[in-house]
Amino acid sequence: MTRKKEREQAFCLIFEKSFHSDSCDEILELAKTVRDFELTDYIKTVFCGVFENLDTIDEIISNHLENWKIDRVPKADLALLRLAVYEMKYCSDIPVNVSVNEVVELAKTYYPKLINKSENEKRSNIRVLAKDTDEFFRILLERLEEDGLLK
Repeated sequence: MTRKKEREQAFCLIFEKSFHSDSCDEILELAKTVRDFELTDYIKTVFCGVFENLDTIDEIISNHLENWKIDRVPKADLALLRLAVYEMKYCSDIPVNVSVNEVVELAKTYYPKLINKSENEKRSNIRVLAKDTDEFFRILLERLEEDGLLK
């Protein structure tokens, strides 16, 4: 399985966990049982790592949101942010620019109609805090670096 596909699977699991109180291991087992899911070390490490470090990750995200509270961030957006911050902070084998670029590509895949939304719909979405996904993650990356929160 490619790293890109692994990252997408990790994103889906992070998103799924936002709706369930089940443990990470229970969600992984269910994913293997119910759907065509291949568990890799990367997927397990990232998925479980996000929730083992959730307080730290969410604090980083919260500290970098402008005019938003983390509990108002749509769950899919939060899953993307958690994935990006986890990789940038805890995966020393993955270059930060790769983490950012890959999460941006995931966002483009899962949000292809963002450009067609009205301004009011866009305002309700975190990705418009910086006009588009690329710009948002670029700004997030700069702030994390400035704060010394990256590896």
